[in-house]
Amino acid sequence: MSDRLTPGDTAPDFTLADDRGGEVTLSSLRGRKVIVYFYPAAMTPGCTKQACDFSDSLESLRKDGYEVLGISPDKPEKLAKFRERDALTLTLLSDPDKDVLRAWGAYGEKKLYGKTVEGVIRSTVVLDEEGTVSHAWYNVKATGHVAKLRRDLGLD
Repeated sequence: MSDRLTPGDTAPDFTLADDRGGEVTLSSLRGRKVIVYFYPAAMTPGCTKQACDFSDSLESLRKDGYEVLGISPDKPEKLAKFRERDALTLTLLSDPDKDVLRAWGAYGEKKLYGKTVEGVIRSTVVLDEEGTVSHAWYNVKATGHVAKLRRDLGLD
């Protein structure tokens, strides 16, 4: 299992394909606070709920100085369908090799229906303007997570 990030860590940089045919490099967002959340699979019920919650909160999060990036192992084409189907406004990134997921501690052993499996660990990491981890949550719940995140960041 990958080491999990903790406050004070420097976030590993990455460049990933997005859902619109471009690429996003994390270090290009220096100067902004960034919320990076990892989810198992586009268009599944929990992941849809979480993505819609982030999308619905995106404008207010941006007003508070945050950018939001969602990362899953899905291919960009599937992410584009996800964005279109659910009218998502946030940036979705594709990590099919799971290199970023592993580097950020969001891939490894987890419990699923009482069994231990290897997969994406639903996680959220918040970075400050310099790319340093300010908050990191692992094994988060899809439902209600954005509201909890806002409370924990003092945004409500």
